[in-house]
Amino acid sequence: MTAQIIARGYRRYEGERVGVIGAMASVVRVTVHRCLGIHRPARTRVFPVLVIALAYVPTLVYVGVTVLGNRLDREGLPGRMMADAFVPSYAQNYAQIVLAIVVFSAFVAPEVLCPDQRNGMLEMYFASPLNRTTYLLAKSAAVGAMVSVVTLGPPVVLLAGYSIEGFGPNGIGEWFLTLARIVASAIVIASLLTAVSLAMSSLTSRRAAASAGFLAVVVGGSSLCGLLVTQGGVTNRLNLVNLLTLPYELTYRIFDEPSPLTVNAESPIPTPLLVGSYLVWLVVAAALVIRRYRRLATMT
Repeated sequence: MTAQIIARGYRRYEGERVGVIGAMASVVRVTVHRCLGIHRPARTRVFPVLVIALAYVPTLVYVGVTVLGNRLDREGLPGRMMADAFVPSYAQNYAQIVLAIVVFSAFVAPEVLCPDQRNGMLEMYFASPLNRTTYLLAKSAAVGAMVSVVTLGPPVVLLAGYSIEGFGPNGIGEWFLTLARIVASAIVIASLLTAVSLAMSSLTSRRAAASAGFLAVVVGGSSLCGLLVTQGGVTNRLNLVNLLTLPYELTYRIFDEPSPLTVNAESPIPTPLLVGSYLVWLVVAAALVIRRYRRLATMT
């Protein structure tokens, strides 16, 4: 039996027209779903869930220590004193979850950018109300939001736990100041790692290559800088190109805490120089992404 075309015709789209903003919101939603493995095989959810859990476990342990410390204190033991000696400050807590943050950052951007370059979806996106700029803004917003899950969530949980158990800031003003510092630190860390991850992902259509490039630049570069500074006698200002320690050093400055990265340095890097280096890296990464996608857009 052969197929037959019974009727031909054109039907106008009669749904709601949401324009560029709606298209961007749709891209953000789909991108977040892809990162979390939603509407995809169950095996794709294992890695993101595992890494997110890895970021929260140390924080939950510290909150549990404060609960245990208060319980021991009520029984006449120096529980609070022991808890105070064990639990970290908010800036120090980032050092406990740095592995999860870096691994998650290495995974997210390649997962959402590289497939579009390989499967021809860029042509579909650029044929929609989206252009190169709005596409990149939507993707960047989604990646930044996902990275913020592991940069903002754990310290907020820590703040809530410390506050409930009496280990938190004293007074409502200090509490909101701490919250503002947490948000600022999360943005600082997430923005730089997101920008670098997007830059690496824009250079290749292979997710593994993009993730490996990100880890080589961030982790490998950090190890090389640390070795040159501690063993090679190079000036401490080499850390201005250390993409792993740079945002964490700024976090210690935000919380006005002594950083273990520079506490023994003969000449700590001035804060304005740190901020300037941070902004330069953001601009360089953004320029690389824009230049790469301008070229891709002309090829589609």
